[in-house]
Amino acid sequence: MSSFVHLRHKEPLALSRPRELAVAVPQLQSRVNLSRIVRAAGCCGVPWILAEGTGKLDPKIARDGADEVRIDTCRTLGPALRKLKAEGYSLVGLEQTTGSVWIHQYAFPRKTLLVLGNERAGIPPETLELLDATVEIPVYGLPYSHNVATAAALGMYEYCRQYPTG
Repeated sequence: MSSFVHLRHKEPLALSRPRELAVAVPQLQSRVNLSRIVRAAGCCGVPWILAEGTGKLDPKIARDGADEVRIDTCRTLGPALRKLKAEGYSLVGLEQTTGSVWIHQYAFPRKTLLVLGNERAGIPPETLELLDATVEIPVYGLPYSHNVATAAALGMYEYCRQYPTG
């Protein structure tokens, strides 16, 4: 007989300081993916997301993340990324590139904007030129990459692992 007792809805951990992580999301084909990213961001204590396009969510999927995570929208990411870089954010793309580093070997700067790619096309070349670094999640089987929402959750989680208290 196990001595484990299920703790449903355990209180979230308290952060000693606000997270300096944000996520930039291109126009996605599915609002389900954006909703899953917002839910994961809420769980990770990520305060805001920059979303290209309308930023429409499915509240049943985003759940409390829809209330906890601020979503700023923009017509195109390029100008917003340049502005955030000028404000001191390190722009870190989550993408397979010739110069990418495996995510578990990369030391995230505290003030990071995690830049995601589109479900099909990834991060476009004009956005890759703006990035300070690219990190990739190793893939050991097919398909060749994770779904954008899954990859975003893994990226945010790795940042949180490196900065567990904020």
